Amino acid sequence: MVSKDEEIEKLKSEIERLKKELKKRKKYGLVWEDKKEDVVEMCKKKLPIIKEVKSREIITDKNKPVNLLIEGDNYHSLSVLNYTHAGKIDVIYIDPPYNTGNNDFIFNDNYVAREDAYRHSKWLSFMEKRLKLAKNLLKEDGVIFVSIDDNELAQLKLLMDSIFGENNFISIIVWKSKSGGAADSLFLAIDTEYIIAYAKNIKKLVFNKAPLESKKEYKYKDSNFTSYGKFKLRRLDETGIRYSKSLDFPIYINKDSIEINGEKIPISEKYFFNCDIPQNRITILPGGKLNHLKKYTWRWSKEKILKGFEKNYLVFIKNKNGEYRLMQKQYEFFDTSKEETISIRTTPYRNWIDFTNTTDGTIELTNIFHKKVFNYPKPVKLIKFIINLHPNKNAVVLDFFAGTGTTGHAVLELNKEDGGNRQFILCTNNENNICTDVCYPRIKKVIEGYKNSKEEWVEGLGGNLKYFKTDFVDYEEPTDKNKTKFAKHVTEMICVKEGTYEKVMDNEKFVIFKNSNHYTAIIWDQTAISEFKNAIKDMQGEFSVYIFSLTDDTFDEEFKDVKQKVTLSPIPEAILKVYRRIFR
Repeated sequence: MVSKDEEIEKLKSEIERLKKELKKRKKYGLVWEDKKEDVVEMCKKKLPIIKEVKSREIITDKNKPVNLLIEGDNYHSLSVLNYTHAGKIDVIYIDPPYNTGNNDFIFNDNYVAREDAYRHSKWLSFMEKRLKLAKNLLKEDGVIFVSIDDNELAQLKLLMDSIFGENNFISIIVWKSKSGGAADSLFLAIDTEYIIAYAKNIKKLVFNKAPLESKKEYKYKDSNFTSYGKFKLRRLDETGIRYSKSLDFPIYINKDSIEINGEKIPISEKYFFNCDIPQNRITILPGGKLNHLKKYTWRWSKEKILKGFEKNYLVFIKNKNGEYRLMQKQYEFFDTSKEETISIRTTPYRNWIDFTNTTDGTIELTNIFHKKVFNYPKPVKLIKFIINLHPNKNAVVLDFFAGTGTTGHAVLELNKEDGGNRQFILCTNNENNICTDVCYPRIKKVIEGYKNSKEEWVEGLGGNLKYFKTDFVDYEEPTDKNKTKFAKHVTEMICVKEGTYEKVMDNEKFVIFKNSNHYTAIIWDQTAISEFKNAIKDMQGEFSVYIFSLTDDTFDEEFKDVKQKVTLSPIPEAILKVYRRIFR
């Protein structure tokens, strides 16, 4: 019989063996001890839903999109959105707790202290669950931006690599967030924060770009001026990490010809800009005297250079050292490289932001509330810049750490400025009444108008808002009773999914909502299908029809005579399928 001491020694030996085995398997990446979270665990017995707070609805223009504010833990809000908005979000911006250890991060109802041995593990567990849910919401050309500081920057980068894929990493944007001396730092004055950006699918991502140069740089005219505008000159040779031997060849200026890698064209004065044709044979190499380093090449192929001379896109100049250089004409409104008309030359925005700081955010909130209501809020100008990187003026923008509502404010301002129809979805808890006393009142004031701290009236930006709170339905087992109970609480989720809020018909058997020419119907009683079809026969538009069923039956046969008009889904199965994936 094995003694207790022997059993303990055996277990110790096994633990050591497993440790050695784990060391052998260790690979690049992020490893942490996953910590269970109460708000996640409760979803194994209770399913999240949303309930509208009708008294907080704001409607100023029925032709504008309806924005959403969801009060509750963002894990539950994101779970609901995984049903209502999967693959529908263009831009996500979030400003999560930075986990400084200074009462900024709550895990399982307790602040996480700097001395907590599991501080980073708790934060990573918390963020991973939410970022995974968020990824499901993005469109293929969608993008997510996450604000962070030094405390979790390295960990967040690795976490997002694992969730979104390292190949979908865009950049770390550096934001100069402080205007003062950053005296709170011991060794270095830290006055920057960061915004990490990832694409859902970087191959499909498109960003807006910044105007490239001032028009003052375009100061020369030629015969193309009427069509292309003025031009400036750019060297046709370049150096870079990729050297191509096929683009490294000599160009000769002869007495009567220009020779490009063995092919000649007649010489002409039009090919020489503010200089004379040389009297002796001249050899021009990419990089000039530095050509021997084998780093310089022409940017254009031989064939393209020949065509460039033919179309008057290329000229020679003589520099201050007496050397001839081959230059490309760059016109204001015509790209000679691509041979296409352009309205304005652009370049990618820099990953450095220094035009606004947290002081601006504080001033903005103080102007609205006439007092300080939050420490270090993000400024509207910062979030507008981030959102506006995405070119879709009808974008759906999500912030599931909405806090004071800056993202909603930014969306409303952008829409006012450029005539866009962006829609925001804000998710926040109500810790310290941040949702009821700051976020909601701020959005309401910005939509309807308010007096600033100088008692001056600020015109409202207009817009619409619906306010929801997360709630729960007991659901421990998939019994018919529980399915029936759950189905009775999903009307708001379906309306949010379809964007239909105007009730046009309601009885005990079915209910119909609409938005423009799109209708949503929920049929509670399967025996009322014929009655429902008769009710909609004169309605023009498309119908999303949700039918209560204890299985996943959509009753296609009963709707075959109106199949061109309806899209069918079973409830609650359509929602339960999403929740099984999330909560399994």
